[in-house]
Amino acid sequence: MIDLENGRFMEQVEALTARKRWPDLRDMLVLLEPADIALVLGELSLERLPLLYRLLPKELAAEAFVEMEPEEQAVLIKSFSDTELKEVLEELYVDDTVDLIEEMPATVVKRILQHADPETRRSVNEILKYPEDSAGSIMTTEFVDLKQDMTVGDAFKRIRRTGVDKETINICYVTSPGRHLLGLVSIRTLLLSDEDDVIGEIMETNIISASTMDDKEDVAQDLSRYDFLAMPVVDRESRLVGIVTIDDAIDVMEEETTEDIALMAAITPTDKPYLRSGVWETVKSRLPWLMLLMLSATFTGIVISSFEDSLAACSVLIGFIPMLMGTGGNCGNQSSVAVIRSLSLNEIGFSDLIHVVWKESRVAVVCGALLAGGNFIKLLLVDRLLMQNEEVTILVAAVICLTLVCTVFCAKAVGCMLPLLAEKIGLDPAVMAAPFISTIVDVLSLLIYFQFAKLLLRI
Repeated sequence: MIDLENGRFMEQVEALTARKRWPDLRDMLVLLEPADIALVLGELSLERLPLLYRLLPKELAAEAFVEMEPEEQAVLIKSFSDTELKEVLEELYVDDTVDLIEEMPATVVKRILQHADPETRRSVNEILKYPEDSAGSIMTTEFVDLKQDMTVGDAFKRIRRTGVDKETINICYVTSPGRHLLGLVSIRTLLLSDEDDVIGEIMETNIISASTMDDKEDVAQDLSRYDFLAMPVVDRESRLVGIVTIDDAIDVMEEETTEDIALMAAITPTDKPYLRSGVWETVKSRLPWLMLLMLSATFTGIVISSFEDSLAACSVLIGFIPMLMGTGGNCGNQSSVAVIRSLSLNEIGFSDLIHVVWKESRVAVVCGALLAGGNFIKLLLVDRLLMQNEEVTILVAAVICLTLVCTVFCAKAVGCMLPLLAEKIGLDPAVMAAPFISTIVDVLSLLIYFQFAKLLLRI
């Protein structure tokens, strides 16, 4: 990984480009990893991009192309000759070609498919028919398949003959003549076996596989859970149709995490990097949520207005409203984040609702009691004695502290239940995060506050 933040490397690239020292530029770029090359080229102006891209060797150029942003890929495709485009497509794996097609405009897609070979077009069309969030949509059809009656020597011959075009050869899959998945064998097992050993005798038959219609996030989590490098994907008839590799699983996890973070911050998720998103695009992703939350927050104003007379009779209560609302919101957010994370890792489900609420209730009681105790001491020592605020009486302190205990309890309950309920009805639990929970807890904390004030202070 190169350090682009200090700017020295890019200064060298810019200087060599300005002086047209192409051999030196090529020597610098070929030493980098494809992902780093994509970062470097991404820092250049789009006009210079095709020029420097053509300095790369064919295979390295194709690998770097996969790592680029869609906007940069579109610029390069438009600048490619038919021969160059065909060479790049020949170096891409099928799943990378599918990802490319999904990001490109229709005119570019048409040109890509025109120059792809018939087998690639057939594989691409096969993958594109699966739903966007399914395992079938992220699998690759390029894997090594063996037959159970082969010997280890035969297997190595087949791997050498066909493996060069496969995305991974670390795991080979054993299939029947009807393409049904029978087992798998690793390269390590093959290397440690005799050449005369039969594949059917050394293969693993206890196979964990995914279905083409399984959720891609679940498949990515399974790869992580079992430390697999690849997961076989079968259709409804248990026929092997593809594999999901670990690099695709990492991309899925990154995509899902980014989406959850955006939703938890009340932002519509976007695929574009922050600096590549225009001002208007950013506004469109945020404004609807802000509008909704602003309108929902008017309930807080309604509650305060309805107790206006009580506040006028005991104005000291006003100063503690922000503290109560803020503490309640923070407590609710803590619970919601913990539950949302556990849901995303499949550690809990809706069936665990009672257990989750029971745990959070106990946490709320302890946290609420400790917060209230500390606050009671602070109110009497700091507010009343040091700041000489005579309006802060023991009854006022009791109202505030009792409200704090009840608010923390309600906030923890709301924070843990809403994500679970969202999951149950098919919504993304991340939607029920900080903004919505804070709004709900604000209203509840005010209602509790004024009820205690009316009860204890007789206002």
